[in-house]
Amino acid sequence: MQINNALQASYVLYHTEGCHLCELAAALLNAAEVRYTAIDICDDETLAERYGVSIPVVKAQDERCLCWPFDATQLQEFLGA
Repeated sequence: MQINNALQASYVLYHTEGCHLCELAAALLNAAEVRYTAIDICDDETLAERYGVSIPVVKAQDERCLCWPFDATQLQEFLGA
């Protein structure tokens, strides 16, 4: 479930507009009923440099990251860690 308030979100999905892999990652997060904030890396040069070749990336509050490719099972393992 994408939310706009980052303080309420448990995770961040780094993505960019028009990225079909990012859409797949969002669908996996939604299917898992994860509260997340989607951040477009194109809006921030530092994020674009850091994640440009890795998106989609799911980042937890404890700074752990799950980079694409991942499936539903790998996402569940990441969420449960």
